[in-house]
Amino acid sequence: MDCLELSKDQGNKLKVHDQERCTLDGTVDWEGRPAIKHKSGQWVAGIIILLNQALATLAFFGVGINLVLFLTRVLQQDNAEAANNVSKWTGTVYIFSLVGAFLSDSYWGRYKTCAIFQGIFVVGLVVLSLSSYLFLIRPTGCGDENTPCGKHSSMEVGLFYLSIYLIALGNGGYQPNIATFGADQFDEEDPKEGLSKVAFFSYFYLALNLGSLFSNTVLGYFEDEGMWALGFWASAGSALAALLLFLGGSARYRHFKPTGNPLSRFSQVFVAATKKWRVEMPQEPDELYAEQDCSVDGNGNGNGRRILYTHGFKFLDRAAFISSRDMDEQKQGCQNPWRLCPITQVEEVKCILRLLPIWLCTILYSVVFTQMASLFVEQGAAMKTTISNFRIPPASMSSFDILSVALFIFLYRRVLDPLVSRFKSSKSKGLTELQRMGIGLVIAVMAMVSAGIVECYRLKYTRKDCTDCSSSLSIFWQVPQYALIGASEVFMYVGQLEFFNAQTPDGLKSFGSALCMTSISLGNYVSSLLVTMVMKISTEDHMPGWIPGNLNKGHLDRFYFLLAALTSADLFVYIACARWYKNIKLEGKCPENNKEDSFDV
Repeated sequence: MDCLELSKDQGNKLKVHDQERCTLDGTVDWEGRPAIKHKSGQWVAGIIILLNQALATLAFFGVGINLVLFLTRVLQQDNAEAANNVSKWTGTVYIFSLVGAFLSDSYWGRYKTCAIFQGIFVVGLVVLSLSSYLFLIRPTGCGDENTPCGKHSSMEVGLFYLSIYLIALGNGGYQPNIATFGADQFDEEDPKEGLSKVAFFSYFYLALNLGSLFSNTVLGYFEDEGMWALGFWASAGSALAALLLFLGGSARYRHFKPTGNPLSRFSQVFVAATKKWRVEMPQEPDELYAEQDCSVDGNGNGNGRRILYTHGFKFLDRAAFISSRDMDEQKQGCQNPWRLCPITQVEEVKCILRLLPIWLCTILYSVVFTQMASLFVEQGAAMKTTISNFRIPPASMSSFDILSVALFIFLYRRVLDPLVSRFKSSKSKGLTELQRMGIGLVIAVMAMVSAGIVECYRLKYTRKDCTDCSSSLSIFWQVPQYALIGASEVFMYVGQLEFFNAQTPDGLKSFGSALCMTSISLGNYVSSLLVTMVMKISTEDHMPGWIPGNLNKGHLDRFYFLLAALTSADLFVYIACARWYKNIKLEGKCPENNKEDSFDV
């Protein structure tokens, strides 16, 4: 349905030039009509979504940033157990992103999915605030550095875990869709809006980090002082404000219609290819089955652009081979999608298969990233945290990560990208997404080496006659490792968001964003597994291990250096995968927008 067809619904005729006012990418307004450019989307809707993301992130990190301290101080867990529980919880947050992406791409659409999961998020935060105030913070005022809380019943602990996993479900289902929904507000078939769409991902990640700045400083300070219920209620209020703001912009948003269950489309390709595994394939791809329109849905018909044929995964091409039986069925008007799939549907599967090696290589980076919410905080708590009479909450050191993200987004977009464009011989401007992700891995190695060196000196400046004392080394020596993590995020996570959004088919954009979230999820699980393995191996022969309850008796530095070595190995694997990767080729209305992505400089 185009703008001219829209006139039939309104009972009058639009002039031909009015057709130019509609978006070219197939988006619709909130009433299901073709979206009018000046009345929908663009930066008006984009800014609403950025503010929504900032408020929701403030709420989420109001819980997540100090969760490891809540577990140790309120629930009386040791350092290793608390770090593992935080990693598992954070991992679950991002596992739920797959649930949100599936519902969004298949059935609900991104707007409805965002609204529903934000509602669940608010409910989880309210339950957490109530359970903490009524049951967990006992005696009153406990949970700070000096006053441990008492024991809790299994029901009270169970209510706590129910609340934080409701938060995980709500935030996880919301996150991949809000990023993609924000990008939907810009028509990539329009050259000007296409540039805005690329810029949106950088500003989205900046909003995410600025939203967590308040959590890491003000809320982090209150929670570190034992005012947990106040911090959680502030998070609940911020999440409610984010939801109301999101709903308030409903009339302005642009929408892509969901294209049906992708699992059935994928299954059809594999089943059809398997049924024809003995056929002799034609030499030219032009002889394969291609629909006349640019669309694909659950049965091969929908609203996505056609994906052009690419070499590779030749076996899957058999799904688009037209046999005599297929020709007979077409004549009878009863084509079987489990025997014959259009080439666009086959290429959709190829795109996902090509993305998987790149995605797997990003998981180990997320192991490095997740240390900020666990071991970095525990390391900071064992350092000198006072300036005069003021105590710096260890979790608030992640503010330097946020400031680093803001600085490097500015430097990349205003300095590095134009500079690289000037010296680059290829048509594409600046560093490609794959190149930026590789740079992110390099900086991540530097961050782990920096953290390991700081830990060596922290142990050096710990009093030998007092194993329970904090080191005299200032917590500000952690600034380089936080700043390096922030710089690596700009290259890795922003590049990752752009890469997976650009390289996934039209009907799977939320799934592309979910891949980013899922790599963080698996990174948290791998981190938990690594901590468990390291503790099991390093505690043999009655040794305290690398990460004991008292870090002064351990060797956290060795764990950081281990992560640096593993990330270095991952970098070499990533380079090989990035060189092998083939870019998606879309038959769009603006072919010049189909830029090539390469790892080669």
